Amino acid sequence: MGMYERTMIRQVLMFFWLLCLSLVLGQVSYSIPEEMAKGSIVGNIAQDLGLDVKKLQARKARIHTGDSAECIQLNKERGLLIIKERIDREALCGQTTPCALHFQIALENPIEIFPITVEIIDINDNAPAFQKDEKNIEISESAVIGSKFMLEKAVDLDIGLNGLQSYTLKPTDHFILKLHSQSNGVKKVEMILQKHLDREKQEFASLWLTAVDGGEPQRSGTMQIHITVLDVNDNAPVFTQTVYKASVEENSIKGTVITKVSASDADKGSNGEVSYIIGNIDALNLFHITEDGHVLLNGPIDFEKARNYEIDIEAVDRGGLSDSCKVSIEVGDINDNSPVINMISSSNSVGEDSRLNTVLAVMSVNDPDSEENGKVMCVINKNIPFDITSTAGNLYSIVTNSELDRERASEYNITVTCSDEGVPSLSSSVTLTLHISDVNDNAPVFERSLYEAYIVENNTPGLSIFTVKARDADWNQNARVSYILEDSSVNGVPVSSYVSVSADSGVIHAVRSFDYEQIKDFHFRVKAQDGGSPPLSSNVTVKILIQDQNDNPPQVLYPVQTGGSVVGEMVPRSADVGYLVSKVVAVDVDSGQNAWLSYKLQKATDRALFEVGLQNGEIRTIRQVTDKDPVNQKLTVIVEDNGQPSRSATVIVNVAVADSFSEVMSEFTDFTHDKEYNDNLTFYLVLALAVVSFLFITCLVVIISVKIYRWRRERMFYQSNGNLPVIPYYPPLYADVGGTGTLKQALSYEVYGTTDSRKSDLKSPHPFSESTLNVDHCAARTVPRHKTHSEHMFVEVRAARFSLP
Repeated sequence: MGMYERTMIRQVLMFFWLLCLSLVLGQVSYSIPEEMAKGSIVGNIAQDLGLDVKKLQARKARIHTGDSAECIQLNKERGLLIIKERIDREALCGQTTPCALHFQIALENPIEIFPITVEIIDINDNAPAFQKDEKNIEISESAVIGSKFMLEKAVDLDIGLNGLQSYTLKPTDHFILKLHSQSNGVKKVEMILQKHLDREKQEFASLWLTAVDGGEPQRSGTMQIHITVLDVNDNAPVFTQTVYKASVEENSIKGTVITKVSASDADKGSNGEVSYIIGNIDALNLFHITEDGHVLLNGPIDFEKARNYEIDIEAVDRGGLSDSCKVSIEVGDINDNSPVINMISSSNSVGEDSRLNTVLAVMSVNDPDSEENGKVMCVINKNIPFDITSTAGNLYSIVTNSELDRERASEYNITVTCSDEGVPSLSSSVTLTLHISDVNDNAPVFERSLYEAYIVENNTPGLSIFTVKARDADWNQNARVSYILEDSSVNGVPVSSYVSVSADSGVIHAVRSFDYEQIKDFHFRVKAQDGGSPPLSSNVTVKILIQDQNDNPPQVLYPVQTGGSVVGEMVPRSADVGYLVSKVVAVDVDSGQNAWLSYKLQKATDRALFEVGLQNGEIRTIRQVTDKDPVNQKLTVIVEDNGQPSRSATVIVNVAVADSFSEVMSEFTDFTHDKEYNDNLTFYLVLALAVVSFLFITCLVVIISVKIYRWRRERMFYQSNGNLPVIPYYPPLYADVGGTGTLKQALSYEVYGTTDSRKSDLKSPHPFSESTLNVDHCAARTVPRHKTHSEHMFVEVRAARFSLP
């Protein structure tokens, strides 16, 4: 087994030992050698975290490295950490020990952060090397034994045993090596004269300086030293101090004076002239020394990269004698770095029903500065229901600190501002946009607490009456409102047979045609329900008022049509002006101005003899009756309502101008025995009979058809809606009002006749007036109204009977 194989075995054993130690200490750490091949396994992170591979994938595991390069990647399918890019410890950490990669494994649902540390172990892959392959040194032959000559130090990028360990110098006839350990771990190399030089014997000499590391296999580097022996210069320069201490702030401008060194030479002339040389090759880019010993800043320095520097300075005279000293420079920190915010995990949305202290985001905050300049405090904008808390190390979490309400605010812009404590303070900020998702926590609200609507009777079924509107403060499906007609009844009939409600728009439609004379108003309730789960609802009362329409003509109650009698009211010839002949009584089942009635005399045998009261329908004489006035007077009275358009009815009143009933009967007998009149009457009667028969048959067929049609519709309606109660029609009632269209008492007439009609007589035991009533066949047909429990009105008419052989 070779030396290299033994080294690898020791490194692998150390790796597993450190892994076990990290598990015992409660954190996940790994150790790997540098220069491992791409794809090499670092460790089984799923097993070490106690998670299976499926859960690792389901929780969206990922690596967060911050600003550092991602050299290790996560294989989610196998739960392994593997090498993504070749790792060079020297390029990654330089001389810093230990060298480690720090990153986090972030998991979601719930959010968890696991810090991971991977230590990079050095291998002996670099040999010690000198900056130059050759060095020329001039030494006076008068140099005393013990004279020191500082040699260039070799550089080995490896560390520990693999780093630079020792130097050898060959041949050793005149010189030996002496190593001085310094505080930074680097050894100072000096060549010391142990035997006098004699230029006359040997003017030139060549030496080999070899630097050796301690790795396996061992590596080395060499430099050839050329010695030139000079003539007598027996005093070497001497520094006033062996160590100089100085300080400089980072980011100082180029040319800043750091300190001054001073060396003196006791010789005179050219042998006493001293020059200064910086011995550190790597320091030449940052520092410069002038001829008079001033150490100047030659390049940018950064406290975050190096906090101190040690410079070796050599003072050399013209004779080649020299002395050396060390300058220790401390770099002062200034607040030149703002905090760096890295969002590890965050949520874009959160439900408004989330509990307090729900974690919404996790971030890491770092400030490369030191002490107060590196202390960071993070805050978020005010007046929002969130807070920021500090967790382990440099991790911060944004959590809820009060209840959320999407209806007040559906979106928040959370600005996180992190400031350090330096002077002046530097800060960084990042903004997180958070959407609040809706839950169904608001019921629909109607625009009004009570709705009233009007609709004119005799409407078309399906007519839109009006619209109810409810609004829901929620969003999307939770705010989608549906309208439902609640079950109730109106006069024992389901309200759904009166109106319907559109579920989407809230439009209320009339299901049937309304009749003001049957129903004047009704109310029902409409429920508004949202589409949430579970749904929320509210309801409102709706009142429908039916408006009257002039759809009924006036109905004549008096005079009452009794059939074929030709006897009318009787007016004595001695009647004065204003004599009350009769009174036309009519009603209108409509309401309001549609029921206001007016009476007019349309036609009369003698218009100069009678008049009709416009408001009360009273027929009175307007002049004195004379003997020349005909016995038979025919009056046509029209009754009109005040609707738009108006409706009317007519009634014919026959008036007999005579002092006795026998005179009336005599006129009637002459009238009936007139042959020409009888012929004309017969013709008209036959014609009227034919017309009436035709109209009767037509109406009968229409009525039967309508009855059958309604019977079939009612039967279908009852089958679909169950047995519904029948609502009878009760027309409006009328009160006794004197002189305005009603009769104050009953009338009773009896007629006695003989074979000689001229001697017949009329008896009026309880007359309303001294008149006799008769209604013509062509008068308007009237419909008597029903009486209420508080109103009593009746009209009694007894038809005249004639005793004929």
